[in-house]
Amino acid sequence: MIGAAKIEYYAKLFIGLKPSDILQLIDLAKSRKLEKDELYIKEGDTRKKIAYIESGLIRAYAVKESGVEKTILLLQEDKFVASHHILILDVPARYNYQVLEPTLVRELKYEDIDAFLTNRPVLQEARKYFLRQNLAEALIKIESFIMLSPEERYLDFVEKNPDLSNRVHDKYIASLLGITPVSLSRIRKRISK
Repeated sequence: MIGAAKIEYYAKLFIGLKPSDILQLIDLAKSRKLEKDELYIKEGDTRKKIAYIESGLIRAYAVKESGVEKTILLLQEDKFVASHHILILDVPARYNYQVLEPTLVRELKYEDIDAFLTNRPVLQEARKYFLRQNLAEALIKIESFIMLSPEERYLDFVEKNPDLSNRVHDKYIASLLGITPVSLSRIRKRISK
């Protein structure tokens, strides 16, 4: 269950949301346990849903025509998981969302959230904030691929996600950073010296 401190945190984070609003959203959400290797969202899915990750880890990846998997996102505790293709673009999911370890989520149907926010005009600012945050994260990721070297991207990743190195296979981290596992190993060796 989401604790009082976390409720207060999200009330401050999302402008216009009060703790009572968050509690109402929690009441709408269904708790769901996901098993390791389960696909939470499959490429081609169209069901509109969003979930808050209470515990666990989910990887979003695309499969290239060659069959190679490319990791797009790693989502852990206190993050939201949803397919932006389905929710924003209104097209089927283009990525698979794979559970990397036993995961507990609080899942909401998007239409329930939409109705909740639509019936409370004061909360439209919270919706805009959430969308702006997602856009900003995407732009930061694009900028990092343009402006940073692979080593700088790795150091940034470790700084922002200190515990993920121990929870995620190196091949997924390397893919997320746009490098090979061998390059990741070399970078780590250089840094450790």
